Amino acid sequence: MADKIIRIGGGAAFWGDTELGPAQLVRKGRIDYLILDYLAEVTMALLVRARARSPAHGYARDFVTRVMAPLLPEIARQGIRVVTNAGGINPMACRDALRNVAREAGIGLSVAVVVGDDLLPGLERVRSLNPREMDTGEPLPAEMTSMNAYLGARPIATALDTGAQVVITGRCVDSALTLGPLMHEFGWRDDQLHLLAAGSLAGHLIECGAQATGGIFTDWERVERYEDIGFPIAECSADGGCVISKPPDTGGLVTEATVGEQMLYEIGDPRAYLLPDVTCDFTAVNLSREGRDRVRVTGARGRPPTGTYKVCATFGAGWRATTTVMLGGGRAARKARKLAEIILTRTRSMFRERGWGDYTETSVEVIGAEDTYGAQARGPAPREVILKLAVRHPEKEAVALFSREIAPGGTGMMPGLTGFFAGRPSVVPVIKIFSFLIPKGEVAVQVASDGEAGGEEGKETAASIPVSIPVSIPVNIPVNIAPGEPLDLTALPAITPDGAQILVPEAPTVTVPLEALAWGRSGDKGDHANIGILARRAEFVPVIRGAVTEESVAHYFAHILRGHVQRYELPGVDGFNFVLHHVLGGGGTASLRMDPQGKAFAQMLLDMPVAVPADWVERFELRIMASGS
Repeated sequence: MADKIIRIGGGAAFWGDTELGPAQLVRKGRIDYLILDYLAEVTMALLVRARARSPAHGYARDFVTRVMAPLLPEIARQGIRVVTNAGGINPMACRDALRNVAREAGIGLSVAVVVGDDLLPGLERVRSLNPREMDTGEPLPAEMTSMNAYLGARPIATALDTGAQVVITGRCVDSALTLGPLMHEFGWRDDQLHLLAAGSLAGHLIECGAQATGGIFTDWERVERYEDIGFPIAECSADGGCVISKPPDTGGLVTEATVGEQMLYEIGDPRAYLLPDVTCDFTAVNLSREGRDRVRVTGARGRPPTGTYKVCATFGAGWRATTTVMLGGGRAARKARKLAEIILTRTRSMFRERGWGDYTETSVEVIGAEDTYGAQARGPAPREVILKLAVRHPEKEAVALFSREIAPGGTGMMPGLTGFFAGRPSVVPVIKIFSFLIPKGEVAVQVASDGEAGGEEGKETAASIPVSIPVSIPVNIPVNIAPGEPLDLTALPAITPDGAQILVPEAPTVTVPLEALAWGRSGDKGDHANIGILARRAEFVPVIRGAVTEESVAHYFAHILRGHVQRYELPGVDGFNFVLHHVLGGGGTASLRMDPQGKAFAQMLLDMPVAVPADWVERFELRIMASGS
C-alpha cells in the first residue's frame, strides 16, 4: 500500500469541453481512473431547460455519445474506471443511455449511480425547514425548477466499493470525483482529515482539465502546442502525496505557476474551503518542481466538515435577450451608445402603449471601447466596436418585441451599423440560482448499483445501498450563518501572516503593471468573483501586499462592485486570493454582463500600475508601464 500510486486523469472541465482530453488520457496517460467534470451552476440551469423539453434529457449527453461510445472498448481493455457527474439532474437517464451503448458494443459494464442529491421531489419538506438564501437571506421562491445538494466523496467511494467500473453522480462537489477513488483505493476514513484535504486538493487541481497544464495561463506565450494540450494527471499515494503531470508527448506546460494558478481558482477563503467531507486549509500548501512537467503538491491540512450541505436550486425569473452588432467609422463608441439609447427608448414607448412595465434590467457594453474596465479604460478612440445590448423583462412578449427592433437600426438609426450575422436575438428564460444550506441528516444518499449490464448472458442485478454520512458539527465551523452575521474564525490561520512585511518603495521608483510581478486567474461563485494572484518571486510579495489591497482592488472595480472585497494570503505559494462580493450582476445565467463569471477579471487586475524600486527593472528584468498604456 505504501508504494501504491493511483493515477487519475482529469478529462473534462465542463459540459462542452474538447473530446481531445478523455481520448488522450485513455490512450497515452496510463491512468487508473478517468474523471469527467461537467457541472457548473450555469450548466445546471441549462440542464433544467433541457429536461423541460424532454424527460429523457437533463444530463450531459456528450459523455455518452462523444466520450464513452468511441472509447469504451479501450477503457474496458485497460480496466480504467470512470467517475463523472455527467448525470446532472437526470442521472438514471444517463445510466440507461450508457448501458445501451455498452450493449450495442457487446461490452459488459457495471454502472453505479449516486442518488439523493435531487431534493425537488421533497420540496415541501425542504420548505418547512425555512431555508434562506446564503447571501441575501431571502426565503425560498414559490416555484422551483431544480434543487440539488452538493454531495461529497463518500458516496462515490461506496459506489466503487461495489465493483462498479463507471460511477455516475448528479450534483456533487467537483473535487469529490477524485477524492472518492482515493478513499476507495486507500481506505481513507472520514476522520482522516489531512488525507481528505490532500485528496480534495488533488481533485481541485485536475477538475478543470487543461487549466492546470497551461490552459488560460497568464504567460500563455510560453505554452507550446495548445492544439494538443496535455490534460492533467494526479499521481496520488496513500500518505496524501500528489504529483501533477500530463501524458508524454503532449503540448501544454506543468509548472509551479500553472498549478498554483489553478489552486487559487474559485476557492474563496483558502483557510476554510468548505467541502462536504472536509474543511480544507490551503494556506501552507507548497508546490515544488520534480522534473519537467511534474509538480509535487504538499501541505494541505484538514478540519472537520460542517453539518450541512450546500444546495444549488434554480427558479424562473422572467425572460432575456442579448444582441451584438458592429459599428464602424469615426466616433464608433458614441454611435454604439446612441444606438442602444434609441432602441431602449423606442421599445419602452411601445411597452407603455401595450400596458407593459419597464425592463427589469438592461445592460449596455461597448466592446472595443473598454467599457468593462470602467474608469480604468485607456487608449485612443476606436474606429470599430461591438455593441452588446442585453435586456431582461418579466413578459416574454416584451423581450420578443425588443428582439424585433434590432434589425430596423440597419436602415433607420446609426451609420456604419453592421454585423447582424447571428440574426434576430433569441428570447430565452432567465434561470436564477438560489443557494442555501440544509442539514446533512435531511438528505438520504444512496448508491443504485445495477451490477453488470450487457454481459454474455445479459444478466443484471440491482441493489440500493444507503450511504452513511457523518453529521458531527465541529467547533468554530459555522453550520448556518445568517446574512451579515460574522463568522467565528478564531481557530483559523490569520488572513495576513504574523510579521508580514509591507514595502512601499522610496524614490526613485518606476511603475510596472502588476503582471510584471505576478500571475493571476479569476472565476466565479454565484454573484461573487475570485481573483487569485501569485507573486513571481518571494521578493515581490511585500510590494504586492502594500499596493494590491482590498481598498485598491475595490477602487479598481468600483464601476461594477456592489459589495466589499476580502483579501486572503497563502504564504506557502506567495499568493493572495481576493473575493469580490456582488460584482457579477447576479452571476451565471442571471447576469446580462459580457463577463458574467469574472473570467477576465484577473487579466484586468494584472494591468494595475504598481510602483517598484527603480533598480528592480534591471535586477529582475521588469517591463516598465508605458505612459498611457
